Amino acid sequence: MFDWSQEIILGASILSWFIIGAGLAQTAVYLLQLIIAAYALSKRPPVARSALLWHRYGDVAPPIALLVPAYNEEVNVVESVHSMLALEYPNFEVIVINDGSKDQTLQRLIEGFKLVKFHRPYEDALAHKPIRGLYSSLITERLFVVDKENGGKADAQNAGINVCRAPLFCVIDGDSILEPDALMRAAQPFIDDPERTIAVGGTIRIANGSRIEGGRVREVRLPRRLLPLLQVVEYLRAFLMARLAWSRINSLMLVSGAFGLFRRTEVVAVGGFTCGSMGEDLDLVIKLHRHMMDTKRRYSIQFIPEPVCWTEAPESLRVLARQRTRWQRGALECFFRYRSMLFNPRYGRVGFLGFGHILIVDVLGPISEVLGYVLIPTFWLLGILSTEYLLAFTSLVFTYGVCVSVCSLVLEEAELQRFPRARDLALLTAVAVIENFGYRQLNNLWRVKGWWQYLRADQSWGEMTRTGLTGPKK
Repeated sequence: MFDWSQEIILGASILSWFIIGAGLAQTAVYLLQLIIAAYALSKRPPVARSALLWHRYGDVAPPIALLVPAYNEEVNVVESVHSMLALEYPNFEVIVINDGSKDQTLQRLIEGFKLVKFHRPYEDALAHKPIRGLYSSLITERLFVVDKENGGKADAQNAGINVCRAPLFCVIDGDSILEPDALMRAAQPFIDDPERTIAVGGTIRIANGSRIEGGRVREVRLPRRLLPLLQVVEYLRAFLMARLAWSRINSLMLVSGAFGLFRRTEVVAVGGFTCGSMGEDLDLVIKLHRHMMDTKRRYSIQFIPEPVCWTEAPESLRVLARQRTRWQRGALECFFRYRSMLFNPRYGRVGFLGFGHILIVDVLGPISEVLGYVLIPTFWLLGILSTEYLLAFTSLVFTYGVCVSVCSLVLEEAELQRFPRARDLALLTAVAVIENFGYRQLNNLWRVKGWWQYLRADQSWGEMTRTGLTGPKK
């Protein structure tokens, strides 16, 4: 008679080793990121003052076009554009692309900046939905607005690339606020190494709770609600630790769509942003890596911690869940679209390290973690796993998660020092601990849902409700 109990034990053993193996791989990746990021920070020169940067680079800074896709952004768009127009940079223009908004986004812009229709010749280097009209401002010559049919964020960015005339363009979300010297700092690698630098990303920070006036973050404050607070710690870990580490070894796979600077000629050469993509920012950077390696050219894609972009974080679980499932679909979409690069010697460090990171963290990570949450306790209840193993596994997972979060906070404060009050640092340290007990697990459940949506070819974007970057009053 066939012994099913042995088969069950064998299956449980295989699954357990898969969970352990995937967990160890993620642990190795996070430890590597932490070590490289700490080393990179130790080698960075002191952060220069804005006035010194202007003195050094003001006369040689290349023109930049800020591309601002806006879809139903009536709450924040006028204040965001005001903050962009006040940036400290010698030669730039702001191009807002109204992507067929259904709310009053275009009307808010027309009223806020006294827009009038005008004619401006532009090339059709990249395909996009038809443009309905171009607007210029009677108040400032730096602002232009493109009104077009809805085609999605990537399509809107392609339209902006066609209309702009600057050699560099910066993509930024319509609900974001740049620090005054962000462009100057982001442009520095293009000035220092103009032949190799093709893209630069900056730090994205959570603005919820901060005091914002006149399109500026006047006082940095932590959010008052728990969900945005958890995202503050999460962003610190994702941007400063992970992206600084991969940038150091020139394997950075993502320049955030919320704030990134690109060389226009190279982006046009790879066909611009991929329309309909859930992860258009990740997709573009992968295409740039592939193009530069295929043409055997030396290049650099960098992350610079100092340029800071402030954005609004979701304050409800419903909106945050939609955002995270969409991010997961975007990562999976890009991974499988360019899967031929994975471990391909032709693509060197990008194929092995960059794509290996996506495989371990984004493709296998959420599945293995959720399986661990469910199966490890189940196997213990069935008597397949010992109590000692269960306790050791649980302790290791939570201790390591807390360690990574707290170390990321230490690195951030050592580099940017954005939280002057000791109580803020104490609160963030506490949040870095408690995020591992519920929030991390919830995030992985959303990512597994994103996996399911990807398998079902679900292309829905989901409405991102905004409350407005107004901050608390004085």
